[in-house]
Amino acid sequence: MNRKVDGAHAGPGVHKAAVEGLARRVVGGAYAEGDTLDQPALMAELHVSQAVLREAIEVLTGKGLLGARQKRGTHVRPRDDWNLLDTDVLRWKLAVGVSNDFFADLLELRRSIEPAAASLAAVHRTDEDLAALDAALAAMRVGWNDAVLAVRADASFHTALLTASHNRFFAQLRRVIIPVLIERDRRVHLAGTTEDPVDVHAAVFERVRDQDVDGAYMATLELLDMAMRHHP
Repeated sequence: MNRKVDGAHAGPGVHKAAVEGLARRVVGGAYAEGDTLDQPALMAELHVSQAVLREAIEVLTGKGLLGARQKRGTHVRPRDDWNLLDTDVLRWKLAVGVSNDFFADLLELRRSIEPAAASLAAVHRTDEDLAALDAALAAMRVGWNDAVLAVRADASFHTALLTASHNRFFAQLRRVIIPVLIERDRRVHLAGTTEDPVDVHAAVFERVRDQDVDGAYMATLELLDMAMRHHP
């Protein structure tokens, strides 16, 4: 028999499960924008107490998914208000599926960020940065015909590039860019519509290695142009 778990005795696993369960329902569309949450029904579905559900609601409110209206209860906020820079919100969105427009928006973000990051990397890169880029490039050469290895290598390369900028904000944006990049790469490989990207990635690496600031910028733009050609 399922029993509700009292908030005073609920462990971290129970709280996490409640947050994840509520998030899946909200992000997955069980509730439309503006809908008021049916808290008694949710307590029964999630097998949690009111206290645990209240804490889950507070978490999602902090991430922009939920809001409160006087005398009307907790409601789902417009999707444009959701904090997509939050790694949990982004993960939930990717888990339930995103449109091609979502990937197009990510590409536009990347075109604004990654060429500039590459230019900074050409100035600030260390031996460790170059080693990380080179290792990712080597993995790409070996594994590009294997979807799993290729996606992993591409993610590693772009993570290393953002990190090599030594700009703390660019480096932090990997938390947004890389998860969406991984999902996009996975779709492209599954569709069988990709071209060998090793040469364009190698060009970025070489310009960064040679401290060619303008060349690193342009090589990264060319890489992103290739990604745009294979937009899922």
